[in-house]
Amino acid sequence: MERLLIVDGSNLLFQMFFGMPARIVNKQGKAIQGTLGFVGALLKMIRKIEPTHIAVLFDGEHENDRSALDADYKANRVDYSELPEEETPFSQLPDILAALDYLHIKHAETVICEADDWISGYALTYGTETEMIISSFDSDFFQLITDKVSVLRYRGDHTVICTPDYIREKFCISPSQYADFKSLTGDTSDNIRGADKVGPKTAALLLNEFGTLDHILANAEKINKPSIKASIIKSTERLKINYHLIKLGNTAPLPFALHELGYHDHGMTTNEVMKGIGLR
Repeated sequence: MERLLIVDGSNLLFQMFFGMPARIVNKQGKAIQGTLGFVGALLKMIRKIEPTHIAVLFDGEHENDRSALDADYKANRVDYSELPEEETPFSQLPDILAALDYLHIKHAETVICEADDWISGYALTYGTETEMIISSFDSDFFQLITDKVSVLRYRGDHTVICTPDYIREKFCISPSQYADFKSLTGDTSDNIRGADKVGPKTAALLLNEFGTLDHILANAEKINKPSIKASIIKSTERLKINYHLIKLGNTAPLPFALHELGYHDHGMTTNEVMKGIGLR
């Protein structure tokens, strides 16, 4: 059976660059902790999932179309252009790309969209016929989960694979309601403000009663609790914008067709890859 692993490369790069216990340098004094962590994590995922196809997708450094909808979108992110290059995750990106080439794994960097758009495009294009695993800590991908599409959150031996049951148990909603749910609650990581007084439990109750955000807004007068009713009505335009920011679609042209992403694991170790690209 075909099994596609799509890795949110920027997400994994940041996780490994900042998550390693210390700055690691090689014999030449070059910092390699992000590359070392990235390669090690990727190989562990591959051994766990045994994919037949792989792509690693990165966000490019360009203007974000979603910022046109909301100038505050991701405005809380660190501006790495103000930091010394060696202190930024991007300083190790060339070595990571070299490692992916050494492993014969296809990779691409966005130039007109976010990596989220490519990843959702793969899920919506191939996710009905091919088993697909998305590796990322970005919870936006929860909305893409189906019986064939899951989200892997890499934590070494504590890695979690999120399925429809995981979403139902954790949030008391279905994956298809996750964009509505997050629109209501907001998302501090992306600087998206939700409706006042609407936390996860209230959002789930509203969605279980009305089904979708559109139906909640259309029937706001029927909400029983006065403070929640007032908050939803007051936040109507804000919530509509949130949904457009969070909802993932299938509009961006994909960088590779599925048949181009075939992969065979040759059993290489992290050290072998690091030696192969001249970092050990």
